Amino acid sequence: MRSPWARVIPSLLVGVVLLADNAEAQSWRTVTKTRQASGEERLDVHVEYGAGRFQVRPGEPGSLYRMELTYDEEEFEPLASFDGFSLELGVDGHSGSINLGKGENRSRMDLWLSTAVPMDLSLEFGAVAADLDLGGIPLTSLSMKTGASETTLVISEPNREMMRSAELEVGAAAFTIRQLGNLNAERLRIEAAVGDVSLDFTGQWVRGAEVDVELGLGALELIFPRSLGVRIIRDTFLTSMDADGFTRNGDEYLSENWDDAEVRVTVDVEAAFGTIDVGWVR
Repeated sequence: MRSPWARVIPSLLVGVVLLADNAEAQSWRTVTKTRQASGEERLDVHVEYGAGRFQVRPGEPGSLYRMELTYDEEEFEPLASFDGFSLELGVDGHSGSINLGKGENRSRMDLWLSTAVPMDLSLEFGAVAADLDLGGIPLTSLSMKTGASETTLVISEPNREMMRSAELEVGAAAFTIRQLGNLNAERLRIEAAVGDVSLDFTGQWVRGAEVDVELGLGALELIFPRSLGVRIIRDTFLTSMDADGFTRNGDEYLSENWDDAEVRVTVDVEAAFGTIDVGWVR
């Protein structure tokens, strides 16, 4: 296992917001950008956002996307680029740093994505409060990278597409996923440096999955439905684990229903300097 500090220390520097020494006037602007679907069969979607509030939701029928931005036009400009196959959304900065002055940070991005066009979705954001609901958006793959963020990701409805993989990299953050079973991912990898991570495995499971979790420093919560067969493989250092309802064999833990469950999930956990708590829901 890699040294936990190899993940912890660099991530403490991610998403730092540089404050100006002197207060400067800010020029706030709100814009809306939209595009209707026109027969696209699939999309590569990349979304990048630096700091503020960030929200993603399923869009209206017939809409490819809708984006509403509130931003400081002295520092940023909207980004909306589409070539028929690839879609890039977010903001471009005029300088290499984010200068919020001494005023209120009102930056906000609200995004609605198509529920009709299958997409490979990539999300990158920094010092944000992120509220993401990807339920009903047909995802074939998912990539997410965050900085010092507080992120809640919900999959409120089952994904109609069979997802190849989901890769989630979390910096110094609080990170929560709800209804993971609806993601329909064959493989899921979550890497978190510092913070609290909560993974809720409820939802509609139609097939098994392999889940890899790497946690540098913090607390990991795993919540499983009683119907799901679960195997946890633990590779930890100075990390306690509370796992009621499992039979232990060395570093492997099997749920009591493992042999009889219709759907089984294996969770491979690497962690250092923290705690792992396991809970069950009906």
